[in-house]
Amino acid sequence: MILYNVTIGQDKKQPFINVYYNNKRYRFWNGKIIGLDLKARNEPELLKAAFELKLRKGWRPKPRVEKKLEEQLSVVQALERAVTLKISQRCSERFIKDASRVVKLWIKFEAQEKIVGLQLNKLEPQTIKKFLVRPTWSSKTQRTVKSTLSPLLNEFRPGIVSQVKLKKPISSLHKPFDDVRLILNDIKEFNKNLYLCCLMTYGCLLRPHREIRELTWGDFTDDLSYINLSGSRNKSGRNRIVPVPSYIKEELSSGESNLNIFSGKDEPHNGDYFKTLWSRYKKQSDLIEEGQTLYSFRHSGAIDIFKRTGSITKLQKAMGHSSINVSLTYLRGLEIAGLKEEDMPMI
Repeated sequence: MILYNVTIGQDKKQPFINVYYNNKRYRFWNGKIIGLDLKARNEPELLKAAFELKLRKGWRPKPRVEKKLEEQLSVVQALERAVTLKISQRCSERFIKDASRVVKLWIKFEAQEKIVGLQLNKLEPQTIKKFLVRPTWSSKTQRTVKSTLSPLLNEFRPGIVSQVKLKKPISSLHKPFDDVRLILNDIKEFNKNLYLCCLMTYGCLLRPHREIRELTWGDFTDDLSYINLSGSRNKSGRNRIVPVPSYIKEELSSGESNLNIFSGKDEPHNGDYFKTLWSRYKKQSDLIEEGQTLYSFRHSGAIDIFKRTGSITKLQKAMGHSSINVSLTYLRGLEIAGLKEEDMPMI
């Protein structure tokens, strides 16, 4: 008698592995629980086969924490137990870090609202909404925190977070630079690391706060002509090979493969490193206009590619976007003639 079944599911177009065992379903987004460095979003069929093989060899998913404890648990206890469970399921380090931060934020929230020790069975959606909707948090931040909080509380109160409806974030367009060279030269005088980050954001079209900040010399080819990024290292989730323009290669001096190109150590600078440098630069600069950010270099690079090639497909490939529609947002408001004289009707 078959006690298990393995299928591929999808959540917001992201594949995951369903393992059905003893009339219970277990979701897995990667193969860490069975000792494999595989992600469902990259190799769903391969990961499915790996789970099937493990099950045939006797591996079984661990049962979830008993829900009968629900009424005796406080919200904080539930969150802390959920984090422990996620660690045992070998979720990504990034998720565990974000989850631990959410627990700390919730503890602080309870103290501020004078509801310390709030019982999980008395938790209402409006309380969660009050936790999420803050004047200091953007709509994007609110939704990000919600997406981390949801799987934690779902372990004990399934569906309660999904009852909270948040405003859809308004996408902001980072204003491009009129004179990129002028800005870059000024930044070079301010800080060499920030300069290299901005240069690569513009010339390689990589995202500054993670893709560039985490770069090691091992991500480059030996001649520094290309950068190889795995799907786990970039937002698109797909492997990318990015050309390095000659004006960037001139600024690089290769080191040991395991060393970060900015810190010179095994570990990169903290997540706010370039954000802090940019804020300091803006305060002392009279060249930066309102709406211009670190990402403005990426927008400026995108516009330059489109102006020179006229190809939205090439732009999509250079940006690493999964959809042409996303690439088109980088060209909003750009006045480029769509027709030439030779395109007009002939007699």
